[in-house]
Amino acid sequence: MTMPAVTSVIDYEAVASSRGGRLGPLREVWPLWPGLVLLVLAFALPLLLIFPESVSVKGRLSTAIYRSIARDSYYWSVIGRSFWLSLVSTLICLCLAYPVAYYLVRVVRPSRARFAYMIVIAPLFTSAVIRAMAWLTILGRRGIVNDALAYLGLIAEPLRMLYTEEAVVVGLVYIMIPFMVLTIAAVLENVDGTLEEASRDLGASPWVTFWRVTFPLSVPGVLAGCFLVFALCLSSYVTPALLGGGRHKVIAMLIFEQFMRTFNWPLGAALACVLLIATLLIVWGYNRALSRRFTTRHRVAGAAA
Repeated sequence: MTMPAVTSVIDYEAVASSRGGRLGPLREVWPLWPGLVLLVLAFALPLLLIFPESVSVKGRLSTAIYRSIARDSYYWSVIGRSFWLSLVSTLICLCLAYPVAYYLVRVVRPSRARFAYMIVIAPLFTSAVIRAMAWLTILGRRGIVNDALAYLGLIAEPLRMLYTEEAVVVGLVYIMIPFMVLTIAAVLENVDGTLEEASRDLGASPWVTFWRVTFPLSVPGVLAGCFLVFALCLSSYVTPALLGGGRHKVIAMLIFEQFMRTFNWPLGAALACVLLIATLLIVWGYNRALSRRFTTRHRVAGAAA
C-alpha cells in the first residue's frame, strides 16, 4: 500500500534533480545579475554612446580624431605623464604597503588586528577632495612642512612643493595606499604559516624564508594591488587637479576639459576610449603574467612529481 507513495516521492525527487541539473548554471550565476545589470547601465551603455561620438566627424564615420591624437606630441606627453605618475605612485605604494600588510598579518595579535585595520581604512571614510585639500595646507609655502623646516633653521625661505609632480605623487600615494595594504594583506592571510615554520626548521634565516617562501606566495596579491592602484591613479582627476594646480595635466584632466570647458565632445570621447584601451591592456598584461606564473608552477610541480 505504501509503494505508490514512495514511488511518487522518488519520481518527484528525480524530476526535481533533473530540473536542478538543467538550471544548475543559472542557479550558480544568479547572484551576479544585479552587479551585471549595474555594469551594463553604468559602464557598457555609456561606452556605447561615447565610442560612436569619437568616430563621428560632421555626421560621417571617420578616424580623423584618433589620427590627430596619434600625431600630436602634446597628447603623447600628457599620456606619458599620466603613466609615469601612476607607475611611480604604484611602486611607492608597494614599498610602503607591503611592510604594513606583513605587520598586520604576521606581527599584530588577532585581538588587536581589527583596530590596526581600522587605522588603515580610516582615511577611506573621508572624501578624496578633503584629503587632497589637506595636503594643500601641509605642502603650501606657509604650510606645516615649510614652517617646521624654517623653525629648525634648515631653510631660509619657503620651498616650492605645491603644484609639482612630486606633490601629485604624494597625494596619490596617500589616497591609494589603503587599497594596496588591504589587497596584499588578504593574500598574506591565506599563506600557510606552516610553510614558513618548515623553512626555519630546515635552517633558513628569517630573511631567506621571506624571500624564498612568503614573498613568492604573496605575488598574486602584489600584482592585484599594483594593478588596482595603477588603474585608479591613471584615472584619477581630483588629486592631480588640486595638487598639480593645472600645470601638470594628466589624461583624466584633459578629458574633463574637453567635455566640460571646450565642449569638444568628439575629442573627449576619443581620449576616454584611449584611456579605456590602455586600462584594458593593463588588465590583459596582468592576466597574462598570472597565467604564465601558474603555468610555470604547475609544470615544475609536474616535473618534480
